[in-house]
Amino acid sequence: MKTIGRRIAVWYAVAATLSLACLFAVGHYLLETYLVRQLDSLNETEFIHLKDTLGPNYETLAAASVADRIREVTESASSLFYIDMHGPMTNRFFRSTNLRGQTIPDLPGAHRYTVDMDGIGELRVREFLLPPFEVTVATPLEPVRKLMNGYRQVFLALLMLMLIVSLVVGFGLSELILRPVRLIQATANRIRSDNLKERIPVGNVKDELSQLARFLNQMFDRLETSFSEIRRFTAETSHELKTPLALVRLHAERLLVNGNLDPAQKESIQEQLEELDRVNRIIDELLFLSRADAQAISVDLKEQGPAAFLRAFAQDASVLAEHHGNRFAYTHEGQGTVAFEEKRIRQVLLNLLINALHVSPSGGRITLHSKLVDGTWYVSVEDEGPGLPAEQRERIFERFVRFPSPGAEDRGSGLGLAICRSIVQLHRGRIFAAEGNNGRGLKVAFEIPAAAAA
Repeated sequence: MKTIGRRIAVWYAVAATLSLACLFAVGHYLLETYLVRQLDSLNETEFIHLKDTLGPNYETLAAASVADRIREVTESASSLFYIDMHGPMTNRFFRSTNLRGQTIPDLPGAHRYTVDMDGIGELRVREFLLPPFEVTVATPLEPVRKLMNGYRQVFLALLMLMLIVSLVVGFGLSELILRPVRLIQATANRIRSDNLKERIPVGNVKDELSQLARFLNQMFDRLETSFSEIRRFTAETSHELKTPLALVRLHAERLLVNGNLDPAQKESIQEQLEELDRVNRIIDELLFLSRADAQAISVDLKEQGPAAFLRAFAQDASVLAEHHGNRFAYTHEGQGTVAFEEKRIRQVLLNLLINALHVSPSGGRITLHSKLVDGTWYVSVEDEGPGLPAEQRERIFERFVRFPSPGAEDRGSGLGLAICRSIVQLHRGRIFAAEGNNGRGLKVAFEIPAAAAA
């Protein structure tokens, strides 16, 4: 069972059913014991009745007289009592006709016992002394057995009903018990690097769950403080690095123009300038992400038709793809307008296109699909590269995460897709990665709400 709610329901059902089974078992034993004791009392009452019938001078009566008197009393109850009376040396004075000529077995040392006789069935037997005679009175156990059998049938039916009802009640109780846990889980899922101010609601009840929620809120407070310090450090560091890097670049360019350098030295300075450009680009990206996390960036949303925007982007994308030895194609479906900032969405598409070009084989095709339907603008960029497994597709939008293709030069910073995610989120959308339509390559798509769709 994968969920604790199901385990709680099953444990509750098993515990309730076992408890009921134990109660029924104890009840079965007590009821059967009580009924057998009632049969013993009934046998004793019959013996007293026989004793009164024989009278105080029973010792002087002849055997025939004793038999006649007993028979007068017992014939009317022949289906209920079995009587066997014998004197010294085991000579029989009386044996009821329902014994069919048999003798009730005598168990040495036992005065109350149960026997099974052929053709008669189980009997509950009790022995009495009527000196010089010994009287054995027995009663059938069949009514008790039938009653206990009905008891067991009712018990099994109620046990099954109890199992079903307890499962239903258990699932209901688990939903009620785990509701605070699900609330904690849902709130914790919403608390991310871009949403650190939300906290788990805690009621006035002081129990283990509310204490857990308070501990988690304290942990989120510490995380928010740490994230704020990191963002402030990143922003301040980025600003402080811009000036010395600009001075280093200025001196390198001056040395390249005015210096008397040989070709090897010039090539070295050119490489330094390229690396300075790369460092500046990383600083700009970090600064952008830091401001986006701090919600210090606003987008200028303008309603416009995406078709014209995509046509203009496709011209540049085709030239860029051709420069890398690849092909570019795009499609667009749907009519309507979308509220987006053209510069930011172009930046997203360029990042996705450049990533696709880096992993595409020579002559590979890169396809952009755009669709405006049901109030959503859906855009995807698909390549024919090696693709990524599912666990890596979940992580590619994290910062500084890179999965370079074999043989491809890795010059990225690992921040491009993180920036794309921030831009899409600023447009109240989402971005994700999936496997290519033909089972190969990678498809990165984003969708944002449209302003108006036909």
